[in-house]
Amino acid sequence: MTAKTIDEFKKMTERVLKLEEDRITVLDETRLREVLVDDLAYSLVLSPSPEVRESAAWTLRMAGASLGILSSSIQPLYEAMGSGAVSGFTVPAINIRGITYHCAQAVFRAAMAMNAGAIIFEIARSEIGYTNQRPAEYTAAVTAAAIKAGYRGPLFMQGDHFQVNAKKFSADSSGEMDAVEKLIMEAVEGGFYNIDIDASTLVDLSKPSLGEQQEDNFRVTADLTKLIRRIEPLGITISVGGEIGEVGSKNTTVEEFVAFMDGYKAELEKEGPGSLKGISKISIQTGTTHGGVPLPDGSIASVKIDFDTLQRISETARRQYGLAGAVQHGASTLPEDAFDRFPQTGTAEIHLATGFQNIIYDSNHFPESLKKKIYDYINAELRDEKKEKDTEEQFIYKTRKKGFGPFKQEFWSMDASVLKAIGSELEERFALLFRKLEIEGTALSVGELVKTVDVAIPSPAALFS
Repeated sequence: MTAKTIDEFKKMTERVLKLEEDRITVLDETRLREVLVDDLAYSLVLSPSPEVRESAAWTLRMAGASLGILSSSIQPLYEAMGSGAVSGFTVPAINIRGITYHCAQAVFRAAMAMNAGAIIFEIARSEIGYTNQRPAEYTAAVTAAAIKAGYRGPLFMQGDHFQVNAKKFSADSSGEMDAVEKLIMEAVEGGFYNIDIDASTLVDLSKPSLGEQQEDNFRVTADLTKLIRRIEPLGITISVGGEIGEVGSKNTTVEEFVAFMDGYKAELEKEGPGSLKGISKISIQTGTTHGGVPLPDGSIASVKIDFDTLQRISETARRQYGLAGAVQHGASTLPEDAFDRFPQTGTAEIHLATGFQNIIYDSNHFPESLKKKIYDYINAELRDEKKEKDTEEQFIYKTRKKGFGPFKQEFWSMDASVLKAIGSELEERFALLFRKLEIEGTALSVGELVKTVDVAIPSPAALFS
């Protein structure tokens, strides 16, 4: 059921949840998991009423909190990785572009089967737009999935590639900074206690020294770090990530990393020696491209990852700066035998997105009629994005990610048997990747190190008026 009015929403929750302005009490957990959480998730995403969607987001997060499911920062785990207290695994950061409630359930099922806890759910600045998922909705949908799957513990929600657009920054730096700052504030309010700042777009390789090349990058990253420290909830240190090499450009060097870090630390020190916690990890370029490199027939080209660079920068990050290590982007379409290498090289985190999108679109269970509808839309509405050198197959492969937003209702309204079958395919892939990244058993370290904080969430006025 999708509630269309606040009265319908209140009636839907009767006898299952006791709603109060500052708390929710779960009266019937079985009924919540078996029926109500589905209704809440669909009301969150598909209700025509903004008041119902807002109430569903609040209700899901508050119900989750009452069950011990809380948005959290991965900072304590990353500090332990930086000191060498924990090691031997790489944290997967998973971007879910569509049917988030269903995909996240597959993540939790795979994780719970191997007692894995070191997992991040994330969404990039660009994805928020083309998938039509604001941070508050994304957090609530993942919380709903955790309730449905029976998961308990911290949720690591992350703003991925909160990127500064170089052209907009050049034309109007204050306007572009204001846009990124507003997004960060919205994300933190929505339960994102892990934020990846990406000002690598501002690196100017034409300048003579490494410090000068990285100056705009480390200065903007420091300014946004200061903002995050001002607005983070009491008791939570938000994990902040920085980025040096823009994904798809030239590979990063250790020297560039050191130049960035020294400049970044100097900027933070202006607030007082040791007064501000800095970044916990650093994203670098090692040879990948977001989404992979599609060949003319639509298949994906093999990519050679510079694992030596990953290892050297990760070791330098831990030894000199106490960071968790380097972060690898654009990795979900790599061959299976590549993933074992990330824990071996001390890679702290790996970002995974397009491969899961491909499982959805390419599943034998995905409705051909819906796929045709989406592809027809892409050809009609997004044709100007086609590059002259691209084949039709390459164009569709690169662009179909933008079908998730306009066809959000159709994705969520697929037959239950289709959603279940695709969920099983995703679960199998998550389980394989989790094993290769060696996060089995990490729920123990997460439980010992990450102390959850029940952050107050303002109640929606419509629900209690």
